[in-house]
Amino acid sequence: MNYIAALRDQLNGMAIAFVRALPSLAIALLIVFLTWIVARFAVKIADMLVGRTEIRPSLKNLIDTMVKLAIWVLGLFIAAVIVMPGLTPASLLAGLGIGAVAIGFAFQDIFENFLAGVLIMIREKMRIGDVIECQGITGKVEHITLRETHVRKLSGELTVVPNSVLFKNPVEIMTDIDERRHEVVVGVSYDTNLDHAADVIRRAVEGVDDVLASKGVDIFAQEFNSSSVDFLVRWWAGSSPRSGWESKDKVVRVIKAAFDDAGIEIPFPYITHTFKETVPISQLGQQSQNTP
Repeated sequence: MNYIAALRDQLNGMAIAFVRALPSLAIALLIVFLTWIVARFAVKIADMLVGRTEIRPSLKNLIDTMVKLAIWVLGLFIAAVIVMPGLTPASLLAGLGIGAVAIGFAFQDIFENFLAGVLIMIREKMRIGDVIECQGITGKVEHITLRETHVRKLSGELTVVPNSVLFKNPVEIMTDIDERRHEVVVGVSYDTNLDHAADVIRRAVEGVDDVLASKGVDIFAQEFNSSSVDFLVRWWAGSSPRSGWESKDKVVRVIKAAFDDAGIEIPFPYITHTFKETVPISQLGQQSQNTP
């Protein structure tokens, strides 16, 4: 019976303490609500101020996130002090220091991606809208957050890439500049005058609209193939994948047309066929009898 009475006293004490804390809890909830409102308005004000500058979208997202995070940390701390009056900044930092090691090990990947996201947003390269290639993933950067980057593949699928992957591995930015070099291999027959063939290729490629003839067209006799002498043709065009495909399509078409007009043959590998005699089923028995 003494245990039941002690338990009853404990529950009564807890109920009384909860009722006494209700005003503080209500004020703390109000402060949390006000923090949410202030954070939204602060982000809008930051957007207005940053919008007057030529800042990168990724860095703008970082500023918005940091402003929102700072306001929420301050608001939650004020709410915690109201609920627990004995809480001070020193005691809060001490408590965070005790659990920092455990939290660091438990959320190592999260913190790693967070720091990588901050550094990715700060650096000038890899902007939103760039086409990149990293770890076999090729696509357009659509959104950068503090933890992950959204990459839209060229086939349409969306890939969510952890920021640590983009930070620790080489990233090829295809659209860092407006132009880049493209190439195609063209073969001619062995009886073709190579100087004449190179001149035909050059005049044909320089006449393509998408080709930047001012940056030059490179034509190199590359190797002796099994049935042809191969030329490596290189030119400058748009840096986006579609621009590259379109320019390559036009270059291949004009080279083929120019070769046809000049009477230059584009050979194909010789294929040796083995022909077998077909024998009707009715003659199989006769052939087996005549076979020694």
